[in-house]
Formats: sequence, C-alpha cells, structure tokens
Amino acid sequence: MRKVNEDACLERPDIGLWVVADGMGGHRAGDVASETVVESLRGAVNPVSRESLLLDLQQRLKSSHERLQRLAAESPDRGVIGTTVAVLVGYQRQAICLWVGDSRIYLCRDRQFRQLTRDHSQVEELVKLGLLDREEAESHPASNVITRAVGATDDLKIDMISGDLHDGDIYLICSDGLNKEVPDAEIGQILQSGSCEDSARALIDRALDYGARDNVTAIVVQVVEQDGSPAY
Repeated sequence: MRKVNEDACLERPDIGLWVVADGMGGHRAGDVASETVVESLRGAVNPVSRESLLLDLQQRLKSSHERLQRLAAESPDRGVIGTTVAVLVGYQRQAICLWVGDSRIYLCRDRQFRQLTRDHSQVEELVKLGLLDREEAESHPASNVITRAVGATDDLKIDMISGDLHDGDIYLICSDGLNKEVPDAEIGQILQSGSCEDSARALIDRALDYGARDNVTAIVVQVVEQDGSPAY
C-alpha cells in the first residue's frame, strides 16, 4: 500500500529497551523522522540508576525532537517532519513506558489483556470528555489525527507510567498500523497463542489479512524469571 516504510523499531534486550516509532503519514520524510529517534535511542547504555536511565532517554528524545525541527526549518517548504514513539524499558523489577503520539504498549498478564498507553489523538480527547465512546472512536474520520509527535510541536511532552514486572508478563509495542486493523480482543488472543516470535508474525499477518492500510510494526516481549531476576 505504501512505497516507503515510515515505521522503525529497536530491540535491545541486553539493556531492557524496546522502541517503535511511526513517521507521520502524509508528511515529508516520515521515515527519516522515525529512524532519527530510533538511532538516537540505540545509543542508550546500561544505566547506573532509574533516574539516570530516564534522564538519558528523555534527553535523547529531546535531541531528536530538536534535530527534526532543524531539518524541517532547513527544508525548502518548511514542512513538518515528525514521528510517534513508544518506548518500553525493563529496569530491575520495573516496567517503564514512555510515549509520544499514538503508537501503543499493551500488557497481557494472567490472561488479562489491556492497553497501558493512552493515545495522544483528537479522538482520544473526545473519548476522555465523554463525547465519543470507544467503538465510535475507532471508526471516527479524525482517528488518524494525533496531537503530539516528536519534531512536530514547539514543546516536546513525553508521557510516562511504570509498574512492577511479573514472571510471564507479555508486552506488545506496536505502531497504529496494527491496532487500526486488528481488534484489541483478537490481539490479546494472538499474544497468548505462541512464542514471542510466532505471536509477532501472527499479528502482522493478521493485519495484512485485514488489508493493512498502513505500515505495521509489532515487538513482543515476555518476562521470564531467571535466578530471582527478570529476563526477556
């Protein structure tokens, strides 16, 4: 459907870091935007503390934000160059999620599946205000309009949540090319049906079966206790 893949992703299980970025469709250089963020986060190193880890990641996102703004300012048409990003971090016994835009992070725990992130989008704001229900939001004409993106606004605002890691937890980080095609209930079922690799492939195949109007990226991470500590 698209000539250029505007998604980019990063897997660093050695330091407990996974990233999905989705360049803004309809804007120039969406692929450049997503790769810029991913390459910056690729340079993250083993943290000495939770605070130093979060500071490093936030600084890398801010640096990417400023670089994309400079690229846009230097371009002939001064158009926007932006990307969403969803970051999952496993640090000691905590899972930390940072995100900007509508790329998502889900958690499957004890066969219960739920979305951890909240989309930065127009329809999500309408749902929050009680003007749309969840089902209406999925098919709303403005469902693709996001309110935050790295590089696309004057100030970069990053949302963050954290929680405990449990043995057997399954996390999914994905671009909206997946959840715009495959219902959440079906995503949850697929996540529990096989290995991480098999589940990720099955999710992408299912999005393709539904027509995949956008690029689709999915990373599946499972937590496994080893010697009393979480491994991935």
